[in-house]
Amino acid sequence: MANCSIPAKEAECESTTKPNWLELPTDITTNILQRLGTTEVVTIACHVCPLWWNICKDPLMWHTIRIPFLRNTSYSRDDLEKICRFAIKRSCGRLEDIDIECFATDDLLECIADNANIRCLRLAKCLNISNKVFCEAVGKLPMLEELDISYSGLSTSLDVIGRSCPLLKSFKFARLRLKSYSSNGDSFIIAETMQGLRHLDIEGSKVYNDGLLAILDACPLLESLNLRGCSNLDITESLQQRCVEQIKSVQWPTGFEDEDYSSEDYSSDDYDYFYVYSDEDGYVDPDSYGLY
Repeated sequence: MANCSIPAKEAECESTTKPNWLELPTDITTNILQRLGTTEVVTIACHVCPLWWNICKDPLMWHTIRIPFLRNTSYSRDDLEKICRFAIKRSCGRLEDIDIECFATDDLLECIADNANIRCLRLAKCLNISNKVFCEAVGKLPMLEELDISYSGLSTSLDVIGRSCPLLKSFKFARLRLKSYSSNGDSFIIAETMQGLRHLDIEGSKVYNDGLLAILDACPLLESLNLRGCSNLDITESLQQRCVEQIKSVQWPTGFEDEDYSSEDYSSDDYDYFYVYSDEDGYVDPDSYGLY
């Protein structure tokens, strides 16, 4: 009989030593919830208990929205857009940093621009945004400091971005396997309108030496520069020296030998950016977007 009571006592002791999550200070609970992804907060955390629901109603909880598009996710693009809209509404204009992949639409981008004071906007791999709506949205975001439209298919003139966002410090315009979405002229537009840049990613762009030199001359604050995939560049010794002397971190075109460059940084996996789901047939057709 005594032996049978030992496990029961141990279980009772263990149950009394476990923390009661509801007794945590509100600021600690808030910190924990903020470490979850936006999708998890909207679909799960909000519904756990009244305390968590009240915490999730605080606009400061939605200061940052991050919703990546995972290939094996159970959520459709429409589901993710609804989740994003819910989070934007809860932010009550406090949203400053939003990072979404693949599923952004014109309507969602208009919602973002009309309801937030964005400082950081990432729309990587978003192929369903029109140039017209994008230009209109950017015109409403004068406080923008970081912008990522990599692999988005946007062919908008970059001067709209540069003139609308005078505080821009980081710009990612990476292009991979695109036929005509960039030109050497983009380099001169960047040099003319984005002189405060500290970080620039133009991977896969059709930049030539004169365009790169224009950027180096006009953007003295540059700290990092991604030139991978820029096959039109002829990296001479003098150009290499100029980049190294001026910029802390340079990622060179594929095949260029430099001690800071590693072939492992540019693998075949980089060519998987356009494996994006669509509502019609499961995947976006690369040929319809001018891809190789």
